[in-house]
Amino acid sequence: QVQLVESGGGLVQAGGSLRLSCAASERTFSHYAMGWFRQVPGKEREFVAAISWTGGNIYYADSVKGRFTISRDNAKNTVNLQMSSLKPEDTAVYYCALGTVVGSTQAKSYDYWGQGTQVTVSS
Repeated sequence: QVQLVESGGGLVQAGGSLRLSCAASERTFSHYAMGWFRQVPGKEREFVAAISWTGGNIYYADSVKGRFTISRDNAKNTVNLQMSSLKPEDTAVYYCALGTVVGSTQAKSYDYWGQGTQVTVSS
């Protein structure tokens, strides 16, 4: 069973930065695509960013493009999301996900999910 554990969430003022990390237990981590999604109460889970197994292909939602950066370290089985110029509308629970479809923006394409980490951006 693959386990994903997110960390790095918290409270930050608008314009600030946060770095989320996701650690995977999967020993073949480097064979999988990874994604970050976010969700607010009452809404569907929303795609944020995705990265291919080598890191050579990266995808962003338009709402975060230019502000967020996804990266991965296959030697450490981690994927990161550096978030800058944060806005109140970025407030959500952020989830990392692991799957086999590169670059998918659809939550159903991912097979394993972390428990989520809360990001709150105050105005």
